[in-house]
Amino acid sequence: METNALSISLTKNPIITVKIIPGHFTTSNLHTNSYLDVSGLKSNAAVARDVAREMVIPYLSTSVDTIVCMEKMEVIGAYIAQELVQDRTSVVNTENKIHVVSPLNNMYGNLVFPSNMIELISGKNVLLLIATISSGKTLKSVLECLAYYGGKLAGVSAVYLASDVMSGLQIHSLFTSDDIPGYKLFNVGDCEMCKSGQKLDAIISSEGYTKIE
Repeated sequence: METNALSISLTKNPIITVKIIPGHFTTSNLHTNSYLDVSGLKSNAAVARDVAREMVIPYLSTSVDTIVCMEKMEVIGAYIAQELVQDRTSVVNTENKIHVVSPLNNMYGNLVFPSNMIELISGKNVLLLIATISSGKTLKSVLECLAYYGGKLAGVSAVYLASDVMSGLQIHSLFTSDDIPGYKLFNVGDCEMCKSGQKLDAIISSEGYTKIE
């Protein structure tokens, strides 16, 4: 798979580059013919800073109290918080500081916030960061979680967004499926690769992918 990988870069900032690995991949509910590797953007501090500077642009005049990070977006989230509290922005919040937090999964698989963190969500203006949005399953879960705790959604941003996800909700992203040549998503029962007898190559999770030997 990796030998056929290609890279795509953000036009206005080529430092921000993601790797596209072709193959037959499965998530918990979908199959896809491409894996978008954004791990370098999340873990490389220098690159994460550039990612944050691009992702923060739509929110430079938005009130943000808390940044909720999904799929290991905490480093980028911290840099976005730093950008938002700079003097050059018009961001206003009650304490002149921004918290960066992530929910937990409870024993039933539901997203929750610990009791000591609820005050950072309830009644607060929350910016939601997700690494990749494909089916919208994770997005839907975290939006329900924020609503339960009384958070006020200030915006949603992702590194990558598949087309036609959660229509009616504005989502800012650096890349979309239109940037990936031949990109396809399938419901498990409708996967063209499965129907043609192509074996699965790997399982995708928020941590990365695991090859199926």
